[in-house]
Amino acid sequence: MRFRHPDGSTVHLSYSTNVHPAETLDGVLAQLRDHCEPVRRRLGRDRLGIGLWLAREAARALITDPSALRGLKAELDRRGLEVVTLNGFPYEGFGAEEVKYRVYRPDWTEPERLVHTTDLARLLAALLPDDVAEGTISTLPLAWRTGFDATASVTATAALTTLAERLDAQAELTGKSIRIALEPEPGCVVETTADAIAPLAAVGSPRIGVCIDTCHLATSFEDPGQALAALADASITIPKAQLSAALHAGEPHLPEVRAALGAFAEPRFLHQTRTRTAAGLRGTDDLDEAVLGQVLPESSPWRSHFHVPLHAPPAPPLTSTLPVLQDTLTRLVGGPVPLTRHLEVETYTWQALPAELRPRTRTQLAEGIAAELTLARDLLVGLGLKELP
Repeated sequence: MRFRHPDGSTVHLSYSTNVHPAETLDGVLAQLRDHCEPVRRRLGRDRLGIGLWLAREAARALITDPSALRGLKAELDRRGLEVVTLNGFPYEGFGAEEVKYRVYRPDWTEPERLVHTTDLARLLAALLPDDVAEGTISTLPLAWRTGFDATASVTATAALTTLAERLDAQAELTGKSIRIALEPEPGCVVETTADAIAPLAAVGSPRIGVCIDTCHLATSFEDPGQALAALADASITIPKAQLSAALHAGEPHLPEVRAALGAFAEPRFLHQTRTRTAAGLRGTDDLDEAVLGQVLPESSPWRSHFHVPLHAPPAPPLTSTLPVLQDTLTRLVGGPVPLTRHLEVETYTWQALPAELRPRTRTQLAEGIAAELTLARDLLVGLGLKELP
């Protein structure tokens, strides 16, 4: 979906296909047929943007077979889909029964991450619509925090610097500019936007910036205004933003609140949980640790890294951090000039919701994704952007 900003530039809205498990190229093609095109039709749109997730196996198949890449591009066109951004955070296995810490490997200290992201940049340059000159790729925020030392920092910086050089060369060759965005996430080396400033300054390339994920921003209790101002002061770009909402519990000391939170504790993904205290943030790596243990203070609200559907916050006594998304979006694209032009709805946790909230059919899932995109569209129109055909 495309929108005209009041400054005349185009802002793209898509949804991330990492919600649909697929490791192979055949699986990706099935996603387009079974999920993406039905969402587009439900929205009544001739064209729908998708934030394509290409796992390692699918990406390598496309890199090594130019005809397969041409076939994917033709299939996107045939189904009324376009790609301006890739979700490059998960490497493989994102549809496994247990993902948790595995999603952070390989990290930016390992050569496989550089190879994979280089592949993604080449593929995205080929997949961009003819009238679009810039693409973006979100990626993990360096690494999970444990074991990341000064040597690891030097290695990761060198890898990102090499990537930036490759992107410069690719832009000269293809005329397509690809930018990479580190996605701050609780528990990682770059947990907050503030954590991103020093490593990105060390790389020193406008090709590498920050992906603002509004669920992660909210989980870490970051103030959107302060976060974006600090990035601007440090001349750190925001190639991409992900529109998502975290789980919010206002009164975690109440038994009924603990019970409601417990229903969201599930075995597939990590749901890092945070609370804000006078001494700073306190947190756990997963929601069950917070609910079952006596590890977090109960006197102030808890937020958990659980991407809840934008249009359907959980029932009381829980809610979502949709207001943080709205505040952030206003600051990103509601001003005289957009701070980013690529927006991606990223609720990948539909099948991790409590059983009574999960979509039971493809049709129900398509309805939910379409409802999220409709909410995002309405927010953008409310900020003065004009929806384009």
